[in-house]
Amino acid sequence: MSASIDQEDALVTSTDPLHPANLISELCASFYRLGWVTGTGGGICIRTDDKVYIAPSGVQKERIEPSHIFVLPYPQAEPSPHTDRIFLRRPKLNLKESACTPLFWNAFTVRNAGSCIHTHSQNAVMATLLWEKEKIFKISHQEMIKGVRIGGNGPTLSYLDTLEVPIINNTPNEEDLKDSMKEAMEQYPRAAGILVLRHGIYVWGDDWQKAKTQTECLDYLLEIGVKMKLAGLPTVLNE
Repeated sequence: MSASIDQEDALVTSTDPLHPANLISELCASFYRLGWVTGTGGGICIRTDDKVYIAPSGVQKERIEPSHIFVLPYPQAEPSPHTDRIFLRRPKLNLKESACTPLFWNAFTVRNAGSCIHTHSQNAVMATLLWEKEKIFKISHQEMIKGVRIGGNGPTLSYLDTLEVPIINNTPNEEDLKDSMKEAMEQYPRAAGILVLRHGIYVWGDDWQKAKTQTECLDYLLEIGVKMKLAGLPTVLNE
């Protein structure tokens, strides 16, 4: 039994700072300082070859340790909201895997992403309120657009492109966003993220670096877009 436990713990034990378990702990603390994952909200996952590393749910994100990380095999049947999942490793503490897990799987199956980030950024929430009627956030002619990739993992957008991020309705339970998120991803194949009304945003990328970069760029664009709209300035030129 101890050998089995040791083998499971080996999945999240490494001196390499770039090991997914170490990265998730570091990135969650960084995102907390940005105000993206306060109040235990938000999350991140990293997929490497045949394994998915996921942060726990309902914990202080700035205090996550590598030993708190869940490891799932990939591929496996898409996790549905309310059924058991296959795990290679669970933490010894009584923790639950991120409620975002079915939504992270959308990023894997629909976009072949290597990482997905979910934040409760106020910039994202404000954008969903100001563009609620349109159901899509749009902005153009901003330098930071060049840091976002078509579909999240294609070529980078240009300064002249119009960035679009669809907005889906929120649900009482996070897991129940799975289907509407997938539909929005399929309807807007060029989108690098999905906004959730009065909730936050999901952003993905080929790896954790690209997912992080695009989350930062999108948050900047959401913030400047909100300020422009409140100032009565158009966020899209030549429309």
